[in-house]
Amino acid sequence: MAAEGAHVVCLDRPEDDGPASQIARKIGGSVLLADVSDPEAPGSIARALKEQHGGVDIVVHNAGVTRDKTLARMKQALWDQAIDINLAAVERITAELLKGTLRDGGRVVNLSSIAGIAGNVGQTNYAASKSGVVGLTKFLAKQVADRGITVNAIAPGFIETRLTAAIPVVIREAGRRMSALGQGGQPEDVGQAINFLCTPAAAGVTGNIIRVCGGALIGA
Repeated sequence: MAAEGAHVVCLDRPEDDGPASQIARKIGGSVLLADVSDPEAPGSIARALKEQHGGVDIVVHNAGVTRDKTLARMKQALWDQAIDINLAAVERITAELLKGTLRDGGRVVNLSSIAGIAGNVGQTNYAASKSGVVGLTKFLAKQVADRGITVNAIAPGFIETRLTAAIPVVIREAGRRMSALGQGGQPEDVGQAINFLCTPAAAGVTGNIIRVCGGALIGA
């Protein structure tokens, strides 16, 4: 997006400021520090964007966590954390931004997951949260259509990220082999899909879930 001329605001937790600041400097963007699980975060994010930039045209919800356990071993706190960060925070922040920070004709892109479409053993909480993102995306697309705002979601398959690097190696390899391409995807694959949805060329695309999964769900 920065290459296309957008000023990118990188949001990250205060304790993780380092990587966000490095990225912002590299692309000529800026940093906004907030913990999306904080009930006060939506208001502080909206105020900062309004005061510093006059508003926002594009919102990409890409914060997420995994707290993997089988359902029988799932503690309530693990369930709640995945639902809160992956789903509830998306709704809270979007609702606040729609009150006057997100401009008409804007774009909202949510990050779902193939797990939210097909499920995944040991990821009941994660899959439930990402399935919720699918439903939220479709609902919001209808709600804001009269303002010319589009709302879509990306559903990545197995992507080689810091998050997936924490998964045991055997499970990681299984994730790669689920793809028809026989390999894990790259963050750039997801980034290019997000970028397209934020361009004028995608003005007629809304309420859609785009799978970036290397064919892991061909025909689904």
